[in-house]
Amino acid sequence: SSKIRNLEIQSGDDVAVLEDCTDFSLGKTISKIEEKLEKGDSPDCLHNDVIPSVGNEIEAEAQIRFLKAQLRVMQEELDGVVCECRKKDDENQNLKSQLKDTEEENTRLQRTIRMQHSQTEKYKMLSQEANSKSEGLQQEVIALGKVLQ
Repeated sequence: SSKIRNLEIQSGDDVAVLEDCTDFSLGKTISKIEEKLEKGDSPDCLHNDVIPSVGNEIEAEAQIRFLKAQLRVMQEELDGVVCECRKKDDENQNLKSQLKDTEEENTRLQRTIRMQHSQTEKYKMLSQEANSKSEGLQQEVIALGKVLQ
């Protein structure tokens, strides 16, 4: 992924650069180009200044233009995959960061729970001691009350 992240997409005469990272269909694009070539139309992406002078050269020139178009489409698809991969890498980094934060929060909360549990145990013991003293004092009060009567 680091190789893909560092990949620099460059524009050339025969290579299209992806402007938007949307879904691509190589098959549909090639089919459209093939249809235009069969009809004799020249697809927008196949402009070429070389005009063939012989019938055989027309077929070869059409094949060359078609292959160049395929190359452009494949380059666009590659750019789309690279862009999607970058997005996934960024999302992965964000998720790793969130996971780290969540683990730190979990550790902090576990410590807090342990502290509160120990404090609860301490207060239970203090409460039991206070109840024992209270009972003892109540019995003493009852005994002193009997003595006074």
